Amino acid sequence: MNRNFEALHKLVETKEANICEITVMKGEEILYEDFWNGFMKGDALNVMSVTKSIMSLLTGIAIDQGAIHSVDDSVLSYFPDYKPKGNDQTIRQVTIRHLLTMTAPYKYWTEPWKKVFTSDDWTRAALDLLGGRKITGRFKYATLGLQILSGIIENATGRKLIDFANEYLFAPLGIERLAGHEPVSREDQMNYITSTEPRGREWFLDPKGCATAGWGILLSATDLAKIGVCVLQGGIYQGKRLFSESYVKEMSTPYLHLGRQFGYMSYGYLWWIPHKDSQTIAAIGDGGNVIYVNPEKQIVVGVASALKPRVFDRVDFIENVIIKQLSDMIG
Repeated sequence: MNRNFEALHKLVETKEANICEITVMKGEEILYEDFWNGFMKGDALNVMSVTKSIMSLLTGIAIDQGAIHSVDDSVLSYFPDYKPKGNDQTIRQVTIRHLLTMTAPYKYWTEPWKKVFTSDDWTRAALDLLGGRKITGRFKYATLGLQILSGIIENATGRKLIDFANEYLFAPLGIERLAGHEPVSREDQMNYITSTEPRGREWFLDPKGCATAGWGILLSATDLAKIGVCVLQGGIYQGKRLFSESYVKEMSTPYLHLGRQFGYMSYGYLWWIPHKDSQTIAAIGDGGNVIYVNPEKQIVVGVASALKPRVFDRVDFIENVIIKQLSDMIG
């Protein structure tokens, strides 16, 4: 291990103790790959809301295949048998674009986790939350509501979401096939969310076998970096196109500019845009899980971390520590 690697390893160990894996790639070459907290190459852990950004890519693939016509399609057009409760007309106006930009309206002040997680169909339970008085276009960060996107992809493609993702995203990237995790108890579900131990590649399923859209994918930092490289290369990995360049551009467009609560970042289609003067985008999950894509430097950083509350500055850490420490290699 060279001196820069040793210095970075020690710095992470002392100052960012919940980081378990970091991978830095330039092009399709791994420049740096390191592990902490008993993790080894091949281990995975829950990357939390990075799952949301992966869902955006799966939406793009479904659009490329013609299964989904447009992001401006009505959500309810993919659930012909669903009957909105009461006389709610707002839900009929909600589109896939509203889900992707976190501007969909919901009938709650705080997300009702118990109500959804104790239901036997999380997609239908999420649909029951959708709608309300009117669509305002305001940003409302939601995890439970994104389960609707899982149902849309499944109904549009006629495939289980996990099977669709394994075939069209993970396998072409050389990522080991994800197994579905069917919870056997509330304790099992909580352990899945909070575990700090190395795991295999899995995706959490609801009682209907539908994969979670807002959280729940278990991947390694190298898996995350490969996804980022494909985004950086406009949807191409190892010469094969996985999703269209036009969707990447659309996904990376800053549709909303957010305030202090969200670090003054902007938001695309379930991807964050950290800086107004840069094309850098990031998938960000609780605990500091990140896919960092920097077109200017042509690098990608994947960070996989154990759950730790209130980790908000991981992009800063990537830019001001990891990239600077490896600047001789990155250029």
